[in-house]
Parts: sequence; structure tokens; C-alpha cells
Amino acid sequence: MEKVLMLLWLFLYLQCFLTGNLVDSFALPSGAHPVPIISMVGSQVVLPCSWKGSQKEMTPSACHIQWMSPPHTVFEQLGEDKWQAAEFEGRVEVPLEKLSSGDCSLIIKDVQIGDTGRYESFIVVDGVRSKSSRVFIQSVKLSVTDYKSQQSYKPGEDLVLELYTSHSFAVVFQSRNSSVWESLWKRGDENTERLEKHPQFEQLTIKNLRSSDEGIYKVLDENDLSVSTVQLYVEENSSSFRIHQGHEKITADAAPTSSCSALLLMSVLLSCFQVFHLY
Repeated sequence: MEKVLMLLWLFLYLQCFLTGNLVDSFALPSGAHPVPIISMVGSQVVLPCSWKGSQKEMTPSACHIQWMSPPHTVFEQLGEDKWQAAEFEGRVEVPLEKLSSGDCSLIIKDVQIGDTGRYESFIVVDGVRSKSSRVFIQSVKLSVTDYKSQQSYKPGEDLVLELYTSHSFAVVFQSRNSSVWESLWKRGDENTERLEKHPQFEQLTIKNLRSSDEGIYKVLDENDLSVSTVQLYVEENSSSFRIHQGHEKITADAAPTSSCSALLLMSVLLSCFQVFHLY
């Protein structure tokens, strides 16, 4: 029994010794409500953070910033030394030139649906016995939403389908009279007679639309999360009415018809008046 207790004591001692140089996180304040941030997929978003209220004076080179999406670390920076999580590689930064003014906001480029979640920022300070502590700064709740739109075209026209981000991986299609999703395009596919990926922009063109192309188009990312959803209508008289992302776009095609109708009605009324006057 004494040997067991000795081994247990030795294990606890070694554990404390080995973790002496690790970061010890302070508990979050009970009133730390996250700041809500909403962004569309593919855009750039800024998660606010200011360390001035947490520390008195600190040079940018000595400022050790850590951003987490609990329990995982997203980004960490000490001077010019930086670390990024694999899923955020090349997409996150805290500008070094802004740290001198206390701005430790995290910039996320090309934001993805999977980035949705809670983010917490900390400043890491050195303590006694080479032990560091994390001081909580800010909590942010990020919500990333996809695009939804309805579009109407005439047969023979081309549909330019926005992919919005280089992380868009596939396009699937469900025809109007079917419940089955078909794979229409995947990144890396070669262009065909009717499908053409723009060489520079994140756009996929569907050429020479037919009535059979009517249905729902979904752009998906690598994790099969929806980047955008387009309800397509292919109708003969569709050129005078189009909807994109909920905003109506009405052309002036109906204006000449209305003017002609008004002139015809005035002409008939004038003729009737002249006939009545003669009698």
C-alpha cells in the first residue's frame, strides 16, 4: 500500500513539474456575454479585441495574443512568431502594426460556414517560476450564413452561378419534378459544352438553358455544407422579372405595353365623344 501511495505521489509531483511552464487559464467572467458577429460565406470578418483594458503598457513585440474556439486554439502570436490551426491556415491574422494601439482583433478571410461558433481572445503574461497565465479579453459569437436566391431566365440564356469562395467544392442539382440530387460539377472537372468554370473568378456558367434545367442548385464546400442555394425558373416570358437574393429586379419591358394600352383607350373614348356630339 505504501508503494502505491509513493508512486501516486511521484506521479502527481511529475505532473505538476511538467506542466509548470504551461499556460494556466483564468476563469471567464460571469458577465462575459459574447459579441454577436454575422457574416456571409466567402467574405472577410473582423472579430473585435482590445488588450489595453487588460494590461497597462506593452510593446507589440512582447504582446502574446491567443484566440481560441474552445477547446481548440485558432491563432497565437508573439511578436512576429505566429501559429494557425490547420483549418484556418492562410486565413487568419492579427496585424502587428495595430497591436501598439491595443487592437488585437482577429481577421478571418474567406470565412466559411464551418467557422461558425464562439471565439475567445486572451493575452498571455509571464508569471513567477516561468509560469504563464492567460488573461481573458473578449468573447465573440460568429454566425456565417449562406446565400439564397431565386432567378428566372428564358430558354437559351446562360446562367452564371456564383461559387463565392475557393473552398466551394461541388454543385448539385435537383430538377423540378424529382427528389433526387444529382452531381453537376466538382472542382477540378474539365469544362464541357454547357458547363464552364471561369479561369479567374469563382463562377460556373451553365450555357443554353433548357426547361429541363429548371430546379434547385446547391453550391457545397468540402464538408458538404451549403454555400448557396439557387431556385431556377426557365420560362418563355421570364426576361421581364428576376429575383436575386430576395431583391426584385423588374425590367422596363412592360412599360411600352402599358403606354400603348392607355393611348388606345383614350382614342376609343375620344371617338365615342365625337359620335355622341354629332347626335
